[in-house]
Amino acid sequence: MNWIKHNIIYLAWATAVIGLLSSLYFSLVKDFFPCDLCWYQRVLLYPLVIVLTVGILTWDKKLHLYVLPFTVIGIIIAGYHYLLQMNVFAQNIIPCQIGIPCETIYFKLFGFITIPFLSLIAFVFITVSVLIYKKASGENINE
Repeated sequence: MNWIKHNIIYLAWATAVIGLLSSLYFSLVKDFFPCDLCWYQRVLLYPLVIVLTVGILTWDKKLHLYVLPFTVIGIIIAGYHYLLQMNVFAQNIIPCQIGIPCETIYFKLFGFITIPFLSLIAFVFITVSVLIYKKASGENINE
């Protein structure tokens, strides 16, 4: 538990950084044009790099208050986007306005891993990491 207390927040930060760099790689190097839902996920993920960096540098015990709104909304959007790509929903509730349809799948690994799935995993991991960090810090989640 001691290792978790001291390192889990670094793993959350690393996940946010990898997510940021991966999204830039997909769009700038691989020329995958992001849809509207991809942009919303980016808007929620990119600030987490800064928020987690400041939280780590200051050892802010209320870090969860700043991180969880981004990650919970990110989980909802990424989960919806993934289910939309997997044809769970017949049509997009939030119509994409620019360029590419949100249902577009640029790659699929093992038959189910898509870019929104990776985003969903990142948001879930950051959320769980922040909650573990909060619990390991010895304070209630509601504080």
